[in-house]
Amino acid sequence: MSRIINVARMQWINRATFVTIPLLILGAALLISLLIYWIIPVDGPKYGGGAQAPLWYFLVIGIQALTLTFPFSLAMSVTRREFFFGSMLAALAVAFPISIVFVLGGLIESATNGWWINGWMFHLPWVWEEGPFGAWLLFLAAPILFFTAGFCLATIYKRFGSVTLTLTLVGLGAVAVAALAIVRQLDAWAGVGVWLASISAVGLALGLLLASVLVSTLSMALLQRATP
Repeated sequence: MSRIINVARMQWINRATFVTIPLLILGAALLISLLIYWIIPVDGPKYGGGAQAPLWYFLVIGIQALTLTFPFSLAMSVTRREFFFGSMLAALAVAFPISIVFVLGGLIESATNGWWINGWMFHLPWVWEEGPFGAWLLFLAAPILFFTAGFCLATIYKRFGSVTLTLTLVGLGAVAVAALAIVRQLDAWAGVGVWLASISAVGLALGLLLASVLVSTLSMALLQRATP
């Protein structure tokens, strides 16, 4: 366990990637969103998706967590298993406080009626339907999934090279398009819409966590034969 913690501490040495840049992205997204809310001449609620910006950046963090430190860790006699769990611990240690910041932002918006201008970035109605816990769980699950996805893509690159990585991304895109085509062929858009509307924030969060476990399992299996 101590060696896993040491791997996490090694990841945290790159604080710009794990701490500074996510906070800068979050601060910039909030500032830009508030300016847009202030410009829009509407008295009703104004909702924005700026809160997604730092969550998507966790995809980059996952990629860099492998590509920047994996060769060094092996040179320091760290096993692949220790590197994997240490990297996941480093990501969790960043995602947890970020999720708390998002919940606090939502509470501030609720207390100030959207920053006194009826503008909402954190306290989105659907996300907060099940209260602060549901919002926190979703805000925690999303960055973890993005991190594990980025980590997995970087592992594929290290294991098989750029051609396989490109084919993998193309294949994922093809599967998505095929799924849309099937829905279109069956004329099932209404049913899909009803199903999506029935998913709660907690349900989506649990689904994202399950997906993170599956992607992490694949990453760990590929990492066993990945080269620095």
